[in-house]
Amino acid sequence: MTDKLMTDKHLSSQFDSELNGVSSRVMEMGGLVESQIRTAVYALSQFSSEAADQVTEMETRVNTMEIDIDRELSSIIARRQPTARDLRLLIAISKTTANLERVGDEAEKIARMVRSIIRSGAPRSLPSLELRVAADMASALLRKALDAFARLDTAAAVSILKEDDLIDKEFDGFVRKLITYMMEDPRMISPSLDLLFLAKAIERIGDHAKNIAEFIIYVVKGEDIRHTSMEQIESVVK
Repeated sequence: MTDKLMTDKHLSSQFDSELNGVSSRVMEMGGLVESQIRTAVYALSQFSSEAADQVTEMETRVNTMEIDIDRELSSIIARRQPTARDLRLLIAISKTTANLERVGDEAEKIARMVRSIIRSGAPRSLPSLELRVAADMASALLRKALDAFARLDTAAAVSILKEDDLIDKEFDGFVRKLITYMMEDPRMISPSLDLLFLAKAIERIGDHAKNIAEFIIYVVKGEDIRHTSMEQIESVVK
């Protein structure tokens, strides 16, 4: 009996070690994606094609990390056959990794749009300050989501879900401003459309941070709270 307990404890500690290892890889991937966003925002603020190119180069590393983490998760699930919360955690890690890869895609999209605006020859006259503010908000939200995921902090997750609404409001306000801008000067329609796509990419980064926050509640509470009201979510967390 004692031998079995020792064996179970040994297997459990090995499993914990593997979970910690794959979680660390997710945080490492998150750090790389955050760097991508920062570089994309810098490319936007300085209209720098060099910074935009760096974002594209980082995209390859992000994609490779997603594949490596998924392979490791598949191996853990096959060998350990985890149940209940451990299985939910592994599923949430996989979904978080997929969302981080998509954030990288959005950062790369921002870099592409910056290059397009530079080529159009009208970068300096465009109202991009609000976009940089929104991009900083989205980046900060992603950082909070990753920190909350590392701690499985449901209270922080709820706070992130509320903050994403602020980014959505910023996006709506910016779209209204762009429409006015295009009506006043039709020559700005094409570069303004680039800014509209940029704004949408930034909004999507906030959405992915929100998704990660939802996975935290799923892991801890065992409830899928997607597409539910804030009142229902707060009730689940309590």
